[in-house]
Amino acid sequence: MRTVVFNQKGGVGKSTITCNLAAISAAQGLRTLVIDLDPQGNSTRYLLGEAADAPRDTLAEFFDQTLKFSLRNRGAEEFVADTPFENLQVLPSSPALDELHGKLESRYKIYKLRDALNELGEQFDQVWIDTPPALNFYTRSALIAAQGCLIPFDCDDFSRRALYALLESVQEIQADHNRELQVAGIVVNQFQPRAKLPQRLVQELVDEGLPVLEPYLSASVRVKESHDAATPMIHLDARHKLTQEYLALHAALEAARNAGKLKAPSSRRSAR
Repeated sequence: MRTVVFNQKGGVGKSTITCNLAAISAAQGLRTLVIDLDPQGNSTRYLLGEAADAPRDTLAEFFDQTLKFSLRNRGAEEFVADTPFENLQVLPSSPALDELHGKLESRYKIYKLRDALNELGEQFDQVWIDTPPALNFYTRSALIAAQGCLIPFDCDDFSRRALYALLESVQEIQADHNRELQVAGIVVNQFQPRAKLPQRLVQELVDEGLPVLEPYLSASVRVKESHDAATPMIHLDARHKLTQEYLALHAALEAARNAGKLKAPSSRRSAR
């Protein structure tokens, strides 16, 4: 299963959600790959720590070779890096992705990521794709390559208003490029159950019939400590409330996949 975590708004927790769900997959014995398409490289640093600064081949080198004629381009597996966590590997990001963006877009290399994942074939049981906060070449590549799309939502009215355009974008990619793409759900992040605004905003999404997943992910300083330690929550503090929420969210996604109940994209707008 290939899942992209996507929201055009920054700071909603894409990298944190990607890495923590991927780490749970790996901890449960699934061969898991994280693909970090964001030039900021937050997922790469979260999983590799200081080793993220070591010279290595990255997605920038992978995409760069697609711009050059060669009788033998290197296979995608040659760019995969091991993490300190069993069963978990990463295709690391690089700031150089920013420089390549325009060239890749103008040369229409939009299907190269999908081709690479097809090439990897059965090497991984699950692939989790982190994306930049923009609907650009890298995000479209991810949506074309993926089967499911998770949308983080950070309980903010701006995020809520942007959600409809985001769902329309997913629907357009599905119609034009990837019939297999489905919205796996909306992940409520940094939820504060005692605050009225988050409760109201989330309930409005539920009332509109949008695929809001449960449980909601709590706001916690502990997750920032996990960033600092470059250690996903399942390995840092398995008994923590937030870790348990991630485990329950992962289980809900697996159950939906197994039952074939992933939601089709919807752009239904609020009546208010």
